[in-house]
Amino acid sequence: MSILIDFGRDTEFSFERRLRGYLGAVARAVGVGLESCTLDTGTPAAAYIALDWRLSRFPGHDLALVWDEVHGWAAAIEDAAGATVLTYLGGEILPEPRSVVRFLAAVRADDPEAGTLEAPVLREAGDHEQLLNLVPEVAPAGRG
Repeated sequence: MSILIDFGRDTEFSFERRLRGYLGAVARAVGVGLESCTLDTGTPAAAYIALDWRLSRFPGHDLALVWDEVHGWAAAIEDAAGATVLTYLGGEILPEPRSVVRFLAAVRADDPEAGTLEAPVLREAGDHEQLLNLVPEVAPAGRG
């Protein structure tokens, strides 16, 4: 007789792995590699993608994409004091990478309709088990 014991999955491990894969897919879609990214899987979970662009209206500041599990994606400028959000994508907490690319293109084109100035509250921080179910499954960067 055989007994199967379900120990469950390690939620935080699965969450980090899947979120890292998603971040890699977004980074590739906007034209950078994982070396330009950071990921914090604490609460609230957050991610950062450094970009090789500057906006004409902020010539002395680097452009970045930032994400957190409450507000979703945002475009930010950086200086010595840190990142300052310019606009939020809004909509879904984990949109398809091509949606992030379209958002970034609108920001770079100085489109006044690019995102929203007010930080949307898309979900409460925490409950990574629930968020894990929202993270699209993508192959981690560099694996094939």
